[in-house]
Amino acid sequence: MTILTTQHSPNWRSPITASDRVLFEIQQAIVEGRIVAGSKISEPELARRFDVSRAPLREALARLERCHLIERTPNAGARVVTLSAAGLLSLYQLREELEGLACRLAAEQMADAEIVELSQLLEQHLSTQRVREGESYYQEAGDLDFHYRVILGSKNPYLINILCDELYFLVRMYRVQLGMNGPRVSRAFDEHKVILQAIANRDGELADLLMRRHIAASRRNIEKQLNQKDFQHDYS
Repeated sequence: MTILTTQHSPNWRSPITASDRVLFEIQQAIVEGRIVAGSKISEPELARRFDVSRAPLREALARLERCHLIERTPNAGARVVTLSAAGLLSLYQLREELEGLACRLAAEQMADAEIVELSQLLEQHLSTQRVREGESYYQEAGDLDFHYRVILGSKNPYLINILCDELYFLVRMYRVQLGMNGPRVSRAFDEHKVILQAIANRDGELADLLMRRHIAASRRNIEKQLNQKDFQHDYS
């Protein structure tokens, strides 16, 4: 299972095995672009870079493949997944449906104390200068991430497994590299506040609709960033 947060897994902040540690470190490097999207995986190079033997490295790579951060091609080996408009559309179509459902369930299932904590999390996000000025809306992974907390609030173990274990870091890769800067920052934060209000009002139908619209807007923003990068690449 993918390393997540202290709320979902005790191994998020303190990996307990060599495989856990290297998984966490490579996940972060891929998500943040320090291991470049589309680049070929070299086991000897990664073993040296992360100071790990080949056995735990291979276990970590297998786990990264299960959460869609790397992909294997016959006779070509393993590569970091490529960020593409087609991949974004497929991923966000699924995310829109499932996170909408998770949000509706969260409106029904979250305890009042959890909703208060979610409100406090948004206040924490707003307290960062770059969010206030509309420059950047970077959320740390796991229980410091608004979306992650809403998904956990659904109390549905199958949704949590799909969204928080299987797809979370691929979604995060798109968000971190392409979706957390620029003019959408302030709108995204305001949309989070409106979603939270619907959850607090126990209006699952509205919460579902608002989350779907929020994710669709995020997809369009990231798609625009991808198109700009492709244009710049073509004319560089």
